[in-house]
Amino acid sequence: MKTKLTFLLTFFYMNTLLAQNFIPKFDVQGHRGARGLMPENTIPAFLLALDSGVTTLEMDLAITKDRQVIVSHEAWMSAAYCLNPSGNPIKERDERKFNIYQMNYEQVKLWDCGSNGNEKFPEQRKMKVAKPLLADVIVAAENHIKNFTKYEVDYNIEVKSAPSGDLKFHPKPEEFSDLAFKLIDQYLPWNRVVIQSFDLRVLKYWHQKYPEVRLALLIENLKSIKENLDELGFVPDIYSPEYRLLDQNEVNFLHTFNPSHPTKPEKKNGRLRVIPWTVNDEKEMTELKEMGVDGIITDYPDIARKLKLTHKSKN
Repeated sequence: MKTKLTFLLTFFYMNTLLAQNFIPKFDVQGHRGARGLMPENTIPAFLLALDSGVTTLEMDLAITKDRQVIVSHEAWMSAAYCLNPSGNPIKERDERKFNIYQMNYEQVKLWDCGSNGNEKFPEQRKMKVAKPLLADVIVAAENHIKNFTKYEVDYNIEVKSAPSGDLKFHPKPEEFSDLAFKLIDQYLPWNRVVIQSFDLRVLKYWHQKYPEVRLALLIENLKSIKENLDELGFVPDIYSPEYRLLDQNEVNFLHTFNPSHPTKPEKKNGRLRVIPWTVNDEKEMTELKEMGVDGIITDYPDIARKLKLTHKSKN
């Protein structure tokens, strides 16, 4: 059952969007919020991404011992940017010992995953911040949209699993997916949500059980496009490869797909969309747009904004 909050927000945005008639032609997704500028997968990162004009917030999920759905790229505390509850760093060789799937959320939120910064992103602002609940991320983002940025965005949410992690770092795909569906369904209309994964088991499960949900296939292998799609067994809504795996011929080939897809009538343009990750260089952003990709996933939505690729935010 939808919450009262969902009803009010949906009513507000239906009226706002009807007035604006805003449909993004080029989808700029803030990777883990705005990882280049703020601690990744945190509420401040997502709010900055909104202020930068992204059309989609991209994020990852993990599950705690008490079955809370949280936003985190790893299923453990990363030595690269997390400090333990005493404020001390941990060693990389030990990080998987701090397994989120074996912690209740009350334990998870004691870790500071922002003050230490991330040496890969020297511009990232340092601040004390914990890994958030997905519910808190959505509520904060929707409130920010309502009160400040005034335009709707999508949510591209990764169910982050692998066979080697089943029942060790996360539930099996079915339980993981059902927990995510139940939580998201309380807060958002599904026409604003994409579920992405590298794990084909996840995408196959959603395709069968939740056919109304848009799906994105994440790719980082060297197989051909046809091999990847054949292995998946159906054509997803979005093909999302590591950006260096794409060239003009591959973009053109992907856009030739126009399958009969009666379970997903909302598929934009009736074609397979191409949204590569993670594009952080100004020149490469421009080149990919000129190739005809349908969007990009980036750690630096401020660069995309400078290139006028993002929505014209009111901020």
